[in-house]
Amino acid sequence: QVQLAESGGGLVQAGGSLRLSCAASGRTFSSNTMGWFRQAPGKEREFVAAINWSGGRTYYADSVKGRFTVSRDNSKNTVYLQMNTLKPEDTATYYCAVDPRPWAVVPTNELARYDYWGQGTQVTVSS
Repeated sequence: QVQLAESGGGLVQAGGSLRLSCAASGRTFSSNTMGWFRQAPGKEREFVAAINWSGGRTYYADSVKGRFTVSRDNSKNTVYLQMNTLKPEDTATYYCAVDPRPWAVVPTNELARYDYWGQGTQVTVSS
């Protein structure tokens, strides 16, 4: 059974940092783009960042560009999201997901492209 487990969320003051992890189990995703999304209360789920299978290409939402960094360790079947200079508007539940298309060079920001999803981890940024 494929599972994605996010961790690393928490409460942090504005300007602080958090590092989220997403560990996959049940199969390897070393040939797949991995994405991070977030959903705030009352809002739609939105794209945050994605990284292609090799780690050589990344894609960020404009709202997090320059503050967040996505990376992966295929030997650990894990993807990370380093979040710096956090703002109250970053408060949301963060989810990782898998694009099932193998060997995609360019990571996608299209939510509908992603298949497996984790349960999410809560990030709260206080002002």
